[in-house]
Amino acid sequence: MHPTRTLLKRSVWKGPFIVPMPMQRASPGVRVPPIKTQARSCTIVPNFVGLRFQVHNGKDYVDVDIEEDMVGHKLGEFAATRKNFTYKQTKNR
Repeated sequence: MHPTRTLLKRSVWKGPFIVPMPMQRASPGVRVPPIKTQARSCTIVPNFVGLRFQVHNGKDYVDVDIEEDMVGHKLGEFAATRKNFTYKQTKNR
């Protein structure tokens, strides 16, 4: 068992993991619908900057606007799959 192998990045010679998606560039003043995807493991490349994706989190789709500082990360990092736990005590009187 190699616990550190899962933490290593993808090999450089393989290149980034990119899923082919239909991308449309917007002309000024025209709104482009967001790209719906379930590919959470897709790497964000510079071509994605300025686009809006709807990433599936297991239940519904979360809107993600791609910015320059997101390049190199995965789409799934920006769509949380778990809710924050809150303990609510009910009053039974």
